[in-house]
Amino acid sequence: MKTRLLIASALLAYIAQGARAQDARTLLQAVSKNIGADNLNTLQISGTQGYSAAVGAPYSADQDWPRGELTSYTKEIDFNAHFSREQIARRSGPNSPIGGTQGISQRGQKFDFVLNGNTAWVVTGGGAGPYDRQGYMDGIPVAEMWQLDNIMTPQGFVKEALAPDAHPAIVMIIGPRGHQITYVSIAALGKYHITAEINEKNEIESVVTHVANPAFGDMLYAYSYGPYKQFGAVKFPSTIHRDEGDPQLTPAHNSFYLQVAAVQANASVQVYTPTSGEKLPKDPITPIDSKKIGEGVWYIAGEGVRHASVAIEFPDFVVVVEAPLSEDRSIVVINEVHRLVPNKPIRYLVSTHYHFDHMGGIRTYAAEGATIVTSAEDADVYRRVVLSPAPRTLAPDRLSLLPPDRWPRELLGLVTDEYVISDKGQELDVYPMPSFEHVSSMLVAYLPREKMIINADVYEPPAPGKPLPRASAGARMLYETIQRLGLDVKTQVGIHGGVGSEDDFTKIVTQPDSPAGN
Repeated sequence: MKTRLLIASALLAYIAQGARAQDARTLLQAVSKNIGADNLNTLQISGTQGYSAAVGAPYSADQDWPRGELTSYTKEIDFNAHFSREQIARRSGPNSPIGGTQGISQRGQKFDFVLNGNTAWVVTGGGAGPYDRQGYMDGIPVAEMWQLDNIMTPQGFVKEALAPDAHPAIVMIIGPRGHQITYVSIAALGKYHITAEINEKNEIESVVTHVANPAFGDMLYAYSYGPYKQFGAVKFPSTIHRDEGDPQLTPAHNSFYLQVAAVQANASVQVYTPTSGEKLPKDPITPIDSKKIGEGVWYIAGEGVRHASVAIEFPDFVVVVEAPLSEDRSIVVINEVHRLVPNKPIRYLVSTHYHFDHMGGIRTYAAEGATIVTSAEDADVYRRVVLSPAPRTLAPDRLSLLPPDRWPRELLGLVTDEYVISDKGQELDVYPMPSFEHVSSMLVAYLPREKMIINADVYEPPAPGKPLPRASAGARMLYETIQRLGLDVKTQVGIHGGVGSEDDFTKIVTQPDSPAGN
């Protein structure tokens, strides 16, 4: 399967150079008739076995996306109405207690997502995580991603390719007649080259494209389809597998797998629009709200923005802790930093860990000339993937537009035991934390003068007046780190959750029911 994906992925580059268009309609018409797409208006797909992964949130940079086990999956598509609804139930599995799926309990989670034309929204579940892709797939709008998902079904592909304004092209034929594979390419949504692999049985075995992603750039996005079965009026694959990532670059690419149990053609699908009570996509990019939390220290977030950044003024430059989400968000934050601290360059960006929602904007800071301070454990994936000079054709960012000689001379500052940034009395110390269930390599930043520690995904200070929560594994590790290093802390700053006191933090981690208090 991986070999086929790599072949198809390589073909996309070939297409981009310009392949001689050929009449592929005869082949596609045969495929359409064979798989029952000719008179197909709606499609329902369901199953109870498989997995769904937390894309962009691995436990470590050398592992695959962590998975949750599917217990129920249903997808309804109305091709004519450009409507789909995806309902998912999953529970904790052997690969899910770590990384981005650590929060799944044995009772499970339920998600319900809807696409109607260019509008995508959440009925149940989701929020800001891998399922609705906010914070993880910010290079491509959620609605566009789900439109691609529908087009990349076997029936969806032939319908799109046989549309009157489509221009399908056969780009390559491999193997002798009778055992040959034919690759057919189309352009979808005005910018995506999508290639289908069609076997001698007139079945689509894979559909491949690339999508924009802040971490990977032009990221491989591909579906592979297992043996076909007859489900009433349609032939449909018995298994569906999705890749998000590039197996040539990192082990993280397996994002979804389903054993298909039932498929219904032309069943009734309720097409509807969102109600006021449902979660329409929020704007996590433009809202900006800066709060001064210390002398020369600002907490930069905004209404509806759960991912903050912290700006620290030094005598001759500025340091920013965390570049979440995407280039668009980083540009907003950088502009705010320059407003707060005019005429000083941003010299360093501290990236706490390799999760897409926390480092999607680091290239924007590199384009500013900042050194990216990160864990030595993650250096390879930052250097080869995130900060790669490879072209980004789908969503060019500021760094990709710079000539190589304009890139920062010190692109990475690596943290092993301690990384100190100092300038005329101001100091920021960056330390690694011990691994815990969320991630194997995590950094925290400490300001000795302000007695302030900054963390991400470790501890969220509770809102004033709210009951103190139980300590998480990350909070206990943070407490152990503070004690081991002998740090004098008065203020806790969470990239999620705002600012709180060290007294509250100590009470939480030393409660009688917390292992740290035993």
